[in-house]
Amino acid sequence: MGQETAVSGKDQTRAMPGKSGGKPLYLSLTVDPPSIDPDKGALFLADVLEKARAHEDGPDLPGLLRDHPKVEAFLSAILSNTSYLRDLSLADPQRLFDILKDDPAERIATLLERARQTLGESESEVMRDLRLLKQDLALTLGLADIGGAIDLDQVTAGLAGFADAALSAAIRFCLTEMAAKGKFTPVDPDDPEKASGFIVLAMGKHGAMELNYSSDIDLIILYDPAISPIAENAEPSVEFVRMTRRLVKIMQDRTAEGYIFRTDLRLRPDPGATPLAMSVPGALSYYESLGQNWERAALIKARPCAGDIEAGDAFLAEITPFIWRKYLDFAAIADVQSIKRQIHIHKGHGKFAVAGHNVKLGRGGIREVEFFVQTQQLIAGGRNPALRGRRTLDMLDGLLEAGWIKEDAREELREAYIFLRAVEHRIQMLNDEQTQLLPKDEEGLTRIAYLMGFDSREAFEKAFMARLKRVQRHYAELFEDEPELASDLGNLVFTGDDNDPETLETLSGLGFKQPGDAVNIIKSWHFGRYACTRSAMARERLTELHPVLVTALAGTDNADAALRGFDSFLAKLPAGIQLFALLKSNPELLNLLATVMGSAPRMAETVSRRIHVLDTVLDPAFFGAMPSYEEFRDGLDLTLELARFYEEALDRARIFAQEQQFLIGLRLVSDTLSADKVGHALARLAEVVVDRILTRVEAHVAESNGHVPGGQVAVLAMGKLGGREMTAASDLDLILLYEAPGGVSKSDGARPLAISQYYTRLTQRLVTALSAPTAEGSLYEVDFRLRPSGNAGPLATNLGGFIAYQEKEAWTWEHMALTRARVIASSSEGFAAKIQHHLCQTLAKERDRAALADDVRSMRARIEKEKGTKDIWDLKQVAGGLVDIEFIAQFLQLAHAHDKPHVLAQGTEEALAKLREAGCLSSGDADQLLSALRLYHRLTQVLRMALTGKFVPTEAPRGVRDLLLHAAGVPDLARLELELAEIQQSVRARFEQIVGKVEVPSST
Repeated sequence: MGQETAVSGKDQTRAMPGKSGGKPLYLSLTVDPPSIDPDKGALFLADVLEKARAHEDGPDLPGLLRDHPKVEAFLSAILSNTSYLRDLSLADPQRLFDILKDDPAERIATLLERARQTLGESESEVMRDLRLLKQDLALTLGLADIGGAIDLDQVTAGLAGFADAALSAAIRFCLTEMAAKGKFTPVDPDDPEKASGFIVLAMGKHGAMELNYSSDIDLIILYDPAISPIAENAEPSVEFVRMTRRLVKIMQDRTAEGYIFRTDLRLRPDPGATPLAMSVPGALSYYESLGQNWERAALIKARPCAGDIEAGDAFLAEITPFIWRKYLDFAAIADVQSIKRQIHIHKGHGKFAVAGHNVKLGRGGIREVEFFVQTQQLIAGGRNPALRGRRTLDMLDGLLEAGWIKEDAREELREAYIFLRAVEHRIQMLNDEQTQLLPKDEEGLTRIAYLMGFDSREAFEKAFMARLKRVQRHYAELFEDEPELASDLGNLVFTGDDNDPETLETLSGLGFKQPGDAVNIIKSWHFGRYACTRSAMARERLTELHPVLVTALAGTDNADAALRGFDSFLAKLPAGIQLFALLKSNPELLNLLATVMGSAPRMAETVSRRIHVLDTVLDPAFFGAMPSYEEFRDGLDLTLELARFYEEALDRARIFAQEQQFLIGLRLVSDTLSADKVGHALARLAEVVVDRILTRVEAHVAESNGHVPGGQVAVLAMGKLGGREMTAASDLDLILLYEAPGGVSKSDGARPLAISQYYTRLTQRLVTALSAPTAEGSLYEVDFRLRPSGNAGPLATNLGGFIAYQEKEAWTWEHMALTRARVIASSSEGFAAKIQHHLCQTLAKERDRAALADDVRSMRARIEKEKGTKDIWDLKQVAGGLVDIEFIAQFLQLAHAHDKPHVLAQGTEEALAKLREAGCLSSGDADQLLSALRLYHRLTQVLRMALTGKFVPTEAPRGVRDLLLHAAGVPDLARLELELAEIQQSVRARFEQIVGKVEVPSST
């Protein structure tokens, strides 16, 4: 099997003064890695030697290799197997020679001290010097590690120690410059970090002194405004955030000399919403109220590594109760289990793969060893301070000593951990990349095998698989009594700072096109950024929902859009516990909600603002027939009867209407109500609301102003409401008509009003009652501009004046609008019948067809000039769209009603059918227009229910597009757009044939 023990033996588990025992590196090599290409290795080595000979005072590297052939073979293998170490060797043969001649442990210690003491006149000088030292360290560690001259702890401690030293040097430079600008007064100018209040916490492997070869460093940066000696003319929040940004630049910006460490600040509290450097009070407040389970686990490894070490220690002491629970009780265990439950445990089943395996996050990998240790630390560390250590290997020993694990678990996990960390380092030595993925190709795997000291790829793969299986077995045993969350789905892990690759795979398999974004969205819920996730209980309820929620969203036509919709929904929720519990116990409700999120963003917005609309979905009646007018009326009456005062009645009416509008929409998107019936349903609802609100308004006005004795009042519905063609976005076009007996001049209340003034006030109150926003939102936008003389006329219209106006003064377009008028609320049936009679008389007036046609086509031309569009999806205004069909129907009704009054109908579809039956419209034209009208109505209902703005096919959610295709009965959008274009062209042709050519006036 080759030199396996060189990197995995038990002697590598403790940091020692130096495994090399004080000898130079070239005499300490114990591993002879094979070369992937000996010929190329020899050529590369020749290049190094040639470069060394180029200077008279150059290093005697040729002599060293001549005297020690084993070292020559070692270097040749290194140069052929890893391009990163080859580049470092070629860059500076003198450095390579010095490394080989020095004791590795002593050289590492020297490099760390030089880094810590780095001073520079400028930022660029500091950056250059630290990068050159990092190159030296990387080559020293790489050669010594592969050669078996140092152990794992020396490698990781060397890397972490260098990160600490580089951070200290950078901070010292920044603070010194800040002091020179008069913004900082150091307690000790030679040591400005001391008592600076600027805290750098090393997290993860850096915090545990376990940093890997090409690792990022994870930092949390804090400042304590109470102790920081910031000058009075400066703000700590501003200066320390600016300094943090500069610190990151010094550490990670790539220059000609490379970089020091990539730096990640995302482990700080709620990184999407907090500054790069956070105040200590702010961080303490977060951990006390919103800290999550995974953050407890992450903070186990937190270590003050640079800046004000004393202040860092004080901060960690302050949050100790958050990390370490005082008692080993069921609550603490449950808290830890909430982390563990999210991991799908394979319990050793299924196949492992070597090629492409993630050594860190994959099954049986490094993360499982760390998690094995950390979960037990969280449970037991509260009572046993000996289990609060940062280092994984130390804590394996501690768990054994405390009786939490057995000897075989400690030995096998320790040995596997050391082996896997060595593999991780060699992966990263290939190209200095922050990756833990084994190469997928045979040559790449062979390079790793040789760098590990194995004689063949097969031997390495066998050894590697054995470690994975051991880790997996112990890990699974730890969790064998835990419920498996989403075991049918796969991993669903939404904790920590890294995205779990198997969770990404699970989400991708479920249909999420952007699984990384999905993970980040779900993670963000647990930062308590939204009002509905502020409490710990709400976050726990939400965590329990993850599997069923992910399944429901994945079941929609667009999982990614549905998740984004649900995220927007959560962002607007005022509270979450009740809803999350409701959804958990009613999965069918969650499925419906997921459908809404994916298909109808407008409805999702409604739910987020008015969560109570979901209540009625739980009513079995939801799955029955669409409520009739009487059922709507009885339902509204029932809720209004519970109102104790007028304002409460308005709120209750809003709640009722919003619920019913939402249910109509839900029936549409869930395919239990066809699109062509939605208009009737919405109109029925609006009629009931207007009628019942009018009654309440009359009573409210009467409290102060009384009634008009013998007075009559009615509301005339126009437009879409009149034609029973309402959409979710329709306004209410209304006219209020009244009539008072002769001799009555004013109302009879405590504060009487003149008749016209009384009904104007009544109309104003009606408009307010219907449209003004209350705590429960608004009901409808209301438009009274279709009354005689429009906005210039009185708000309330006397019936006599209305009749006279229609007979003598009304324009043709006003009579066109009148074809859709109908009474929807009235103080008596007699008054409603009287109005309807006069409407029919007005509409049945004999007309000059040619003059009428000129008026209609001119009106269409003016509208086209103002609102015309080439967008085929503007189904109303586009040439050949809804307006053309409505105008055809209205023109023909006005042209023929004198002789055939039965052609009058408020709805366009009914009017076209009656015109066909009366012989006023050919069957071919009628069929064509009716077919177009029905398609337009179906598509419009979907668009208005699903979206708030303009429909742009390339930007709309897939769920919306699919609803449109279903409504149209076509297979794809391209086909639908082609059909629409043809239909619109045909409808315009029918318009010009029946009414006349549309000649849009010029703009000049």
